[in-house]
Amino acid sequence: QVQLVESGGGSVQAGGSLRLSCAASGYTSKRYCMAWFRQAPGKEREGVAVIYTRGAITYYADSVKGRFTISQDNAKNTLYLQMNSLKPEDTGMYYCAADPAWGGGYCYGRTMAADFGDWGQGTQVTVSS
Repeated sequence: QVQLVESGGGSVQAGGSLRLSCAASGYTSKRYCMAWFRQAPGKEREGVAVIYTRGAITYYADSVKGRFTISQDNAKNTLYLQMNSLKPEDTGMYYCAADPAWGGGYCYGRTMAADFGDWGQGTQVTVSS
């Protein structure tokens, strides 16, 4: 089981930026889909970005494409989400998640919460107008 700890959330005005981090430990292999999800009050958990740990495969939800960048530092076992041009609708609890992967193609478009078995505790992002 992968342990995940998010950090970097906070409050920011619209148009601002934040960088979220997710420290991972307990990997049983080197092939995972790593993802960022978010959940606003009263809404379903939404997958916003996915990356394959062994390659350059990334995927973004349309709502964040061009504004958010997912990246990883494999030496530090850390996942990042750089969020620019933030909007009030980006407000929510942000979670990182892990799912063992067969390959990069397995990760592309993988944004259903039910597909991920390991989760962090979340970090709150609040964007004010």
